[in-house]
Amino acid sequence: MTKPTLKLYDLSADYLAALDALAEIEDLPPEAIADTLEGITGAWEDKALNVARYVRNLEAEAAAIEEAKKRMDARAKATANQAARLKAYLLGELARTGLKPKAPDLALRLQNNPPSVAIDDTALIPDDYRRTETVETLLKAEIAAALKAGVSIPGARLVRSQRLVIQ
Repeated sequence: MTKPTLKLYDLSADYLAALDALAEIEDLPPEAIADTLEGITGAWEDKALNVARYVRNLEAEAAAIEEAKKRMDARAKATANQAARLKAYLLGELARTGLKPKAPDLALRLQNNPPSVAIDDTALIPDDYRRTETVETLLKAEIAAALKAGVSIPGARLVRSQRLVIQ
């Protein structure tokens, strides 16, 4: 008899042990085998289904969090853009008036930035001021198509994995 608190892997171990034990018993009536396996299988299936239900709940929660994150990201971007627009507006007005407003909690003034480089025409820049970088990308879709077509590609092979489907 199994405890209701057994974990799925415990039930799996019990099931496999029962199969091994039943295989060693000679002259065991088929009804006894069926009854034993039915009891263990039922508990295992119940536990597996409950684990799958929990997986679905976690996936739904993750999707809800992802959706909330997208909304918050959009809100943060809109707020940052509004701040940037107001900051540019304020900069322009300070430059136009030359005023330097102050309050106990903040002060406004214009400050020159360090010089930065402006490129007018990249074609005129000498090679001494260029660096070429090479990026290598493996074309997995093309490799897969070739392997499926029977082409042997050293260093590559097709592999098949499994995934859990909860319907």
